[in-house]
Amino acid sequence: MTAHVSFEFYPPKTDEQRTQLDRAAARLKAHAPEYVSCTFGAGGSTLSYTSETVRHLNQHHGFEAAPHLSCVGGNREEIRELLKLYRAIGCRRIVALRGDLPSGMGFPGDLRYAAELVQLIRAEHGDRFRIEVAAYPETHPQAEDALADLRHFKAKVDAGADAAITQYFYNADAYFRFVDDARRLGVEVPIVPGIMPVSNFTQLRRFSEACGAEIPRWIGKRMQAFGDDAEAIREFGADLVAGLCRRLVAGGAPGLHFYTLNLARPTEAVLARL
Repeated sequence: MTAHVSFEFYPPKTDEQRTQLDRAAARLKAHAPEYVSCTFGAGGSTLSYTSETVRHLNQHHGFEAAPHLSCVGGNREEIRELLKLYRAIGCRRIVALRGDLPSGMGFPGDLRYAAELVQLIRAEHGDRFRIEVAAYPETHPQAEDALADLRHFKAKVDAGADAAITQYFYNADAYFRFVDDARRLGVEVPIVPGIMPVSNFTQLRRFSEACGAEIPRWIGKRMQAFGDDAEAIREFGADLVAGLCRRLVAGGAPGLHFYTLNLARPTEAVLARL
């Protein structure tokens, strides 16, 4: 496999979660990721945890760590301060996202779209940061339609994004079609598929309903057939996702970005098969 890999972690809030993150980060480092990213909670609920985690991943584990930065719920000044902080701790990458407004929260922030956030970063920091943005091969759940979604994606790239990471999916054709459609619109940046290893199918189904990722019916039926056999689910999931990764790389995907959920084992199981 020639494509590079990268990993996403989330900020731990408890000592137990910190231990889990350290364990996963130490094991996954053996796979020499190009970089790792660190998420944030809706409406900035874990923003301080994000900067602490990025610093820890940089300094303790020696990763190039990229914070996720959202424009939802924050004003321009808060975003400027965060960018200064990330610059001060040595970040060279930012994952720039619109983010989701938490239920009951009325203030969307000064910036409404990720394209505006990319514009702000470029205007104030030039080429200091490599900017990754999100892409949705199966269409963003809030998009009017697939073409409108592609136009929103192109706007982020036109604003100055260097690359994109997709929402996870299990249908390789959806990814290849999305890339072809983006290229026809004149988008030339790398579009890296997001990969979600399968460890807990109930949790995966819940995630997928929330973010609009489709789990093909045959996969769901096969998972149901395994019942409570966690080991069989893990083996099937690793084979399934490794097959998807092989097809993506063979078809020209420039890299693979693994959503680890701060667990090493499911991602390692896929990488071992590659």
